[in-house]
Amino acid sequence: MLKFEGMKIGFALTGSFCTLDEVFGVMRKLAEDGADIVPIMSHMIANTDTRFGKAEQWKQKCVDICGKEPLCSVIEVEPLGPARVLDCLVIAPCTGNTLAKLAGGITDGPVLMAAKAQLRNSGPVVLAISTNDALGANAKNIGSLMCQKNMYFVPFGQDNPWQKANSLISHMQKIPETIYFACQRKQIQPVLEDFLTQEAN
Repeated sequence: MLKFEGMKIGFALTGSFCTLDEVFGVMRKLAEDGADIVPIMSHMIANTDTRFGKAEQWKQKCVDICGKEPLCSVIEVEPLGPARVLDCLVIAPCTGNTLAKLAGGITDGPVLMAAKAQLRNSGPVVLAISTNDALGANAKNIGSLMCQKNMYFVPFGQDNPWQKANSLISHMQKIPETIYFACQRKQIQPVLEDFLTQEAN
């Protein structure tokens, strides 16, 4: 039996463009393990071309992996709550901007609406952070969200403590394992890991 067979997982992408290739690899693995994935894109991902790729390229990847178009507006995402569609919502990568808005209860885009819809139903929300200000302006927001019911973090660490002392990034390859624990209402442990050692292994 496939590990995620029969599960419907929302997979929401936000604007840490440099991590998207790795995150799409995880999305593909979840699909191969049987998950029915509902792709969701922030306005930034859905509308911005960067040196890492074009917006249409990311949308097409969602279609190729999930077999469906990504949800890119608040109107498209809002029904996820009343319909109780998702077993779990993943936000990966989860930027500092998204963290701050989640902690502040702000709902001004499709990813944030998806989180609100999931929390409305007391469903698990998995955050895979990627932000340069995690140990700066966003430290208080991470702490706040860690104390919030139904929020679960993919293990994270400092990716470049010498040049970007405030930067943290999640171990994206641990998203599936984090989902597994979150659906049992458990936080995967340890949350804090040595990112550089993990990358070397």
